[in-house]
Amino acid sequence: MSVFKDILEIILNCAEGAFLQVGVFVGAVLLIFGYINYKKNGKLIEGIEKSKNIQPIIGALLGLSPGCGGAILVMPLFIKGSISFGTVIATLIATMGDSAFVMIVSMPLKYLQVSILSFIIAIVTGYIVDYFKIGKNFIKPHKLKSIEQLKNVHEKFKEIPTEYERLYSNKGSNQNKKIHIGHEEGDEIDIALHHNCNNTIGDISYKFTHEIGYKIFWILTTIGLILGIVLLFQVNINIQSGIPNLGSVIGILGTVFSIIYMIISKKIIRDDKHDEVESKMLSLKETFIHNAEETAFVNTWVFAAYIIYEISVYLVGGEVIVTKWLMSTGMISVIIGACIGLIPGCGPQIIFVTLFTKGFIPFAALLTNAISQDGDALFPLIAMDKRSSLWATIITTIPALIFGIAYYFIEIRMFD
Repeated sequence: MSVFKDILEIILNCAEGAFLQVGVFVGAVLLIFGYINYKKNGKLIEGIEKSKNIQPIIGALLGLSPGCGGAILVMPLFIKGSISFGTVIATLIATMGDSAFVMIVSMPLKYLQVSILSFIIAIVTGYIVDYFKIGKNFIKPHKLKSIEQLKNVHEKFKEIPTEYERLYSNKGSNQNKKIHIGHEEGDEIDIALHHNCNNTIGDISYKFTHEIGYKIFWILTTIGLILGIVLLFQVNINIQSGIPNLGSVIGILGTVFSIIYMIISKKIIRDDKHDEVESKMLSLKETFIHNAEETAFVNTWVFAAYIIYEISVYLVGGEVIVTKWLMSTGMISVIIGACIGLIPGCGPQIIFVTLFTKGFIPFAALLTNAISQDGDALFPLIAMDKRSSLWATIITTIPALIFGIAYYFIEIRMFD
């Protein structure tokens, strides 16, 4: 009974900590970057097509932007033939996906270090791939459907009242805006990435996320952010706030609501899709809605990482034993970092990065994972061309292992 009580207490403490120490700050950072992207409206994406000689550099810059949005928007350009495969590789190597937000709010200096190293490795690898013309023949012209075929398929999908159709087909405020970034309405990319039944208007998921859920979430996050800032000044908000257990109540409620929000919005492993990235650039309201989903997603996975760490410490008998285990399995953790990076999506990557912030894995393993992982950006490439996505995954893992293992031995020498 005592063990059960201890485990329950650990879970509740992790829920409070995940929301107040990480989740609320991630939400604030996401809104800042979301607003910047909304004002920028995809201008860098449009410029990459015209800059043939420096495409890997621009791709790396887009991948470096926190979250998956920039990297996601690059992928269709390769299918169109507007950018090189080396640019795709540079973008994927540079991106840390949503795990970047965890690093920004927990260890900003380490985030900067990983970003600089990933950026350099991304550019060098991208140019090497282009020099050897890897991927040049991946996209074949005969794969493209005829205009008539595309028109027929497009008209069929337009009959489905999805969120996509609501946002892009209405007139008024959006009629003078570019409705797609990097491709056109009704083309093969549009059909592959946008027309689906996942967000049909009228279903429970859509109503919850677009009408009331995101408002409740941002209210909780705002309250939690105030409490989180107070915590930074070493104030015990559960005792000194005047309201007993205020931090615990808001923290646990915030994490529970995040889990519910993530499940209802149908995002478990991935949280960003191409059409959603575009919609955030077209509408400030969509920015608030989808950033709420993204924050809930990140907070849920951070909560999972907290539980893994705290229960591990509890079961093995303390942080000292965990540290000894870490020192004896350093190289294995580097390889594990690369293997987890092979998994598309951001969920497992967030757990891995959060464990690093807890001191559970060495920096070399974090760097390996950061280079290897593709975040949500790999999903649109999988949907459009599986061969390209497979090769992209293989190629990004090679420099991840090379530089991760090299850095691991550098770490050993530095601390010997």
